[in-house]
Amino acid sequence: MIDLRSDTVTQPSAAMRAAMAAAAVGDDDYGDDPTVNRLEERAAALLGKEAGLFVPSGIMSNLVAVLTHCPANRRILVLDDSHIAWSLTEQARIGGLVRMTTLSDAGRGLPDLDLLNAAVTGDDDVPVGLVCFENTHNQAGGTALAPAETAGLIAAARDRGIPLHLDGARLFNAAVALGLPAHALTEGFDSVTFCVSKGLGAPIGSILCGSTSFIECARDYRKYLGGTMRQVGIVAAAGLFALDRNVDRLAEDHANARWLAGELARIPSLRVTPERIETNIIFVEHADIPAPALAEMLRARGVATNEIEGRVRLVTHLDVDRPALAYAVEIFATLGVGGQGSGVRTGDIS
Repeated sequence: MIDLRSDTVTQPSAAMRAAMAAAAVGDDDYGDDPTVNRLEERAAALLGKEAGLFVPSGIMSNLVAVLTHCPANRRILVLDDSHIAWSLTEQARIGGLVRMTTLSDAGRGLPDLDLLNAAVTGDDDVPVGLVCFENTHNQAGGTALAPAETAGLIAAARDRGIPLHLDGARLFNAAVALGLPAHALTEGFDSVTFCVSKGLGAPIGSILCGSTSFIECARDYRKYLGGTMRQVGIVAAAGLFALDRNVDRLAEDHANARWLAGELARIPSLRVTPERIETNIIFVEHADIPAPALAEMLRARGVATNEIEGRVRLVTHLDVDRPALAYAVEIFATLGVGGQGSGVRTGDIS
């Protein structure tokens, strides 16, 4: 199976497993795990923040950030196609903790500035307590948002004293694509999270970064949500390994995505725009086959994908090389043979 569902499907390499096995550990709840401490310090330094917090998942990391920033009488402002909007409202028990206002995407994963200004200055009974952005932006096609693109949005929030949170699940993809250090993309944000379990290839975890006081409070919310871990240096070691060895190689995933999109664009029945590929995410549509059926047909032929909002998403990563992608192109070329399938959704949108 050629697995293009997400860059979360990667397997730890032998060298990463060796680093995990050799990790020094302690009880992280007491701050005694030296490997976790190193990972948190390293992440904070890379993002230009004072402190970090190792969290089991990106969804929990974003939820911890939202709860830490926003008292009960505040709401957050996000794009309606953002991962935060989807993940924190999909489940009623989580959604009950978060009050949210969504804005439509004006393109590239950014809201219209006038709409944002109106939203943060409105006379709502529950004022905005946090503005959230996503970089790269998943459903916009993995767009890498440069500082010049986000400057006006950051200013709109900061001028009104509203904190900002960056969902940087694939932040290092954006940094590599733009040729910038990660901290250049986090300036002006009060908190940032990124995943080591996506393109960086580690099996578990996200790191939430911010000021020392913010992280101290966030640590309590992590415990409240059941995210406290003990001798977790075993997996934190994988995160350190990923930051040491797997950041620069993200450029290979981006190059593979551009190549794959270019090859798929040669197939007349497919709709794909190679010139819009900035990182490792590709969205594909078929002229005649609905996306759910398309995803099922691909899986039956040996290519795993995700169907998201009427499109099929492909994500390149370190466990899929160019020959495998070439074979996937051959599979796409056979589509339409043997029926359309039953249209079963194949996955989520992480």
